Amino acid sequence: MTKTFLQQLGRTKPVERGVPVESVHGGDALKRTLGLFPLTMIGVGSTIGTGIFFTMVEAVPKAGPSVILSFLIAAATAGLTALCYAELSARIPASGSSYSFAYATIGEFAAFVMAACLLLEYGLAASATAIGWSDYLNNFMQNALHWQIPAALRSPLIVSGPNGAEIHPGRFNLPPVILIVLCGILLSRGTKESATTNAIMVLIKLGILVFFAVLAFSGFDSKNFFPFFNPDQSKGFGGMLGVTAAAGTVFFSFIGLDTVACAGEEVRNPKRNVPIGIIAALLIVTVFYMLVAVAAIGAQPAAKFAGQEAGLSVILQNVTGQAWPAIVLSLGAVISVFSVTLLSIYGQTRILYAISRDGLIPHLFQRINVRTCTPVGNTVIVCAIVSLVAGFVDSDFLWDMVSMGTLTAFSVVSIAVPVLRYKQASAPTDGFRVPFGPYLVPGLSVAACIFIMKGLSVMTMRVFVIWMAFAILTYLIYGMRHSRLNMARAA
Repeated sequence: MTKTFLQQLGRTKPVERGVPVESVHGGDALKRTLGLFPLTMIGVGSTIGTGIFFTMVEAVPKAGPSVILSFLIAAATAGLTALCYAELSARIPASGSSYSFAYATIGEFAAFVMAACLLLEYGLAASATAIGWSDYLNNFMQNALHWQIPAALRSPLIVSGPNGAEIHPGRFNLPPVILIVLCGILLSRGTKESATTNAIMVLIKLGILVFFAVLAFSGFDSKNFFPFFNPDQSKGFGGMLGVTAAAGTVFFSFIGLDTVACAGEEVRNPKRNVPIGIIAALLIVTVFYMLVAVAAIGAQPAAKFAGQEAGLSVILQNVTGQAWPAIVLSLGAVISVFSVTLLSIYGQTRILYAISRDGLIPHLFQRINVRTCTPVGNTVIVCAIVSLVAGFVDSDFLWDMVSMGTLTAFSVVSIAVPVLRYKQASAPTDGFRVPFGPYLVPGLSVAACIFIMKGLSVMTMRVFVIWMAFAILTYLIYGMRHSRLNMARAA
């Protein structure tokens, strides 16, 4: 009986090379509408924005000017994982990303746990970016219209205070909720329309970041880089400890890689376009992150970043002594950060779609609207939950939790590469393959993820364990019995 139970936990879903994923998975099929350019823009759009527009305020107080090293560590880790994603997405071009990869290689139980990590990652990322969007919206209104959103309507109920969580009755952060509702409406209209809108917003975003860098470099002061490491040991962030902690904070901004893989089932020629899209997105993102990070540190002392609202806009206003650059950047952030929230919600719905299609959660999440070919009910549920978190919870509680989910997902993807190579040893070798064999790059990727995890807070670890316990109970109570593989075996 024990053997049978363990076999159930480890059962894998067969994915034959060259066979459409729709025929393997069963259930309603998504429509292939995405080419290489919109796919790459999905990766860039879901990545650039979070790490630069918002988390500099959280990361710089931990690492000081050495936050640049934090971005490099995060980028190197993401680069190693990107190679693993590229191979797996060529072999398993399915919606669900890391979840689908784990299901085809490690087993059903590991796949469900991975899905829980991804749901945490995408859900909280959408909430956090929507909250940051609200700051830039308020900054724009203040400078352009000389009017601010009332504090009671842009402040959450639960905030991070000096002694931990604090409750502020009568407060609700309304702007993020409005943004999430708009994202839900757009996603319900169809993937192609969403991708086109996203591509436009990404190009605006890149232009705005170049605009910021040009103006910020005009106020560049090399003295802002000394001392390079955080000298304050009182909070445990001195020296390289601060670099590692900041790397954990900014790492969640690399979830764009996962979003590209999530779209695998809606991509034309996925074996070619998904690997190229992943690597191209990573290169574009890394270049822009470093450009803006260096410009921001050079233009403003590290001590001023803490608690700064709409930080990049404030830097431009201080450098130029005028309001119009801040207005331009805030407006650009309001438009472009929309795409980050949009794609985080998109990734969440596609993960739920994949899990539901495998029978591990109710059928509602895989139901496709005939007219738009999108999971509308799924999207409505996701937007409702994400908006509640964004409306009531301070973003300070969310950044590291997103990183934890991302790092776990990246680790499982890396482990899946040698497992899949072993299982498909006799299969054709067409498509992208991780260089230097199946162990070196995936092993380095896992090691780098664990290194960054060590810098996350104890509270983050505790909440993550609680979430994992809930996920495991859900699988044992519902998922194991209703699994499509279990039903097929019973029949």
